[in-house]
Amino acid sequence: LRWSPWGRLGVKTLVTAGVFVTILWNLRFFLKPSKGSGEDSKHREPLVILVWEWPSKQVPNVSRDVCHELYGITGCQLTTERQLLHQAHVVVFPHSRLQPGQGKLPKVRLPGQNWVWVSLESPSNTRALAAWNQTFNWVMTYRQDSDIFIPYGKLVPNQSATVNIPAKTNLVSWVISNYHRTQKRAEVYKNLSRYLHVNIYGKANNKPLCKDCLLPTISKSKFYLAFENSIHRDYITEKLWRNSLLAGTVPVVLGPPRANYEQFVPADSFIHVNDFGSLEELATFLKTMNSSRYQQFFAWQRRFSVKLYSDWRERICAICTAYPHLPHGRLYPDLQSWFNS
Repeated sequence: LRWSPWGRLGVKTLVTAGVFVTILWNLRFFLKPSKGSGEDSKHREPLVILVWEWPSKQVPNVSRDVCHELYGITGCQLTTERQLLHQAHVVVFPHSRLQPGQGKLPKVRLPGQNWVWVSLESPSNTRALAAWNQTFNWVMTYRQDSDIFIPYGKLVPNQSATVNIPAKTNLVSWVISNYHRTQKRAEVYKNLSRYLHVNIYGKANNKPLCKDCLLPTISKSKFYLAFENSIHRDYITEKLWRNSLLAGTVPVVLGPPRANYEQFVPADSFIHVNDFGSLEELATFLKTMNSSRYQQFFAWQRRFSVKLYSDWRERICAICTAYPHLPHGRLYPDLQSWFNS
């Protein structure tokens, strides 16, 4: 056979190509995203969340990258522009803005697009849920078993090891705007007030407090009646987080059982109405408590501080954090049954 330089070059080319293919074959294991991060990498373009109607009356400017600027959450675009419906990966529907039967929802749901039902109200104050069967993929509420959990507040670690108890000038206070005699809290207050005096503020007593007056006024009381308007699992509102713990007063709670509260705050940080055999016993406990015992209720401050969730932008940005871990393609068949469970 006759030797040819072209034949030798062909062998070199084949060897080089083989090495290149081998390198690419091995690199694919490093470059290929894991199954767990598939959705995450898919939506790095970013994830578009359309809020169909803003939950509060004041609609903030969300044209900037607010999730990143305010909360350090990247790859998350909030919008209230309905013309972006066809680009939205998630559409948010606050229940307070839903109007059954008026056809105000989008006419079509894009493949892969997920709809979120949002509510911070309790089942007792939530109407017309039956109209929304087979409509929403995810729920976003104060309930811990929600797809996106949005509590009214929480305790965050704080190593300051200091305790701050504001000066006290009265025993018990209560801020109440909507007073209805049929509510459990109205009954409890009526009976408790037979044994001790309660300083009442709010619209129900024609003593409304301005936004900046609320905490300074409440902080002067040793105890605060953190009475929820209805009794439901996990329904623990700003009455505990803001009006009591943040204000620097001891909450006397009326709501779900003590064990439920203890999932959120230390057992020695509050007093539960159900801890006592009668309201007279509760009143006596409050009136006769000495200083040393009172200070024990603030031991939590050495380890924690209160974080309030009051900005809807933060709550909605949380959808982006939860998104990769949420089930896709599922619908709630009976929203009312789930919420009332």
